[in-house]
Amino acid sequence: MIGVQLYTVRSILPEKPLDTLRALEQIGYREAECTAGGLDKIWPALKQTALKPISLHLDTALFTRQQDKLPAALDDAKQRGLEFVVCPYIAPADRGGVDMIRKLGETLNQAGEICKKTDLRLCYHNHAFEFQPSGDGILLDVLMQTADPKLVSLELDIMWSTVAGVDPVGVLKKYSGRVALMHLKNVAPGLEKRYNEQVPKSAFREVGNGVIDIPAVLKAGEAAGVEHYFVEQDQTTGDPIDSLRQSFEYLEKV
Repeated sequence: MIGVQLYTVRSILPEKPLDTLRALEQIGYREAECTAGGLDKIWPALKQTALKPISLHLDTALFTRQQDKLPAALDDAKQRGLEFVVCPYIAPADRGGVDMIRKLGETLNQAGEICKKTDLRLCYHNHAFEFQPSGDGILLDVLMQTADPKLVSLELDIMWSTVAGVDPVGVLKKYSGRVALMHLKNVAPGLEKRYNEQVPKSAFREVGNGVIDIPAVLKAGEAAGVEHYFVEQDQTTGDPIDSLRQSFEYLEKV
């Protein structure tokens, strides 16, 4: 089952929720990952489609500055029938080295305990900075060592690991059994390795159109126990619906 991260259509979704979601449904998508911003506005339309909401990207502040508001947000997610909630992003101002990432892991453990009580599952979604070398490994290793596997899983974004020069297949093998969700997209050739999100809009590509070996990733994902795959394209140079259609058609072939 191929899902879609609705962040991809954020430029058109608020104004035309039902038309946009029906278009995704007609392409063939059957699962959706939502973002917390504007969820109430699109929820009635989402329930009118065959798209099943599986996962929700929460506001990062719930994990960094407003932890007291997390239980209410989780209760809302559970009432909506979602299975996963995700810590989606750490702002550059809140990033740091080993101490920061270890503290984040401890915070995620606390959030994971609350999730467990409400029968939700918690994931952390990576960007590129987590692949920065640190000591004997990378920051992601520190996070995964600190985070309790019973409470926190990874949502692997294969494009951002590639931006940081790390093969997502290797990440899947290393953390087999701990990657519950995956973001599928691709990246243009020729992009220099970096540990930040400062990449040109044109670097974001459809799943079958870039340097990542998608069949190898899918094979490794299956072996590692990935449960849900969401196509996401942070930026599109044209119509995001067209990009999502291209990605879906490619994935159907492979």
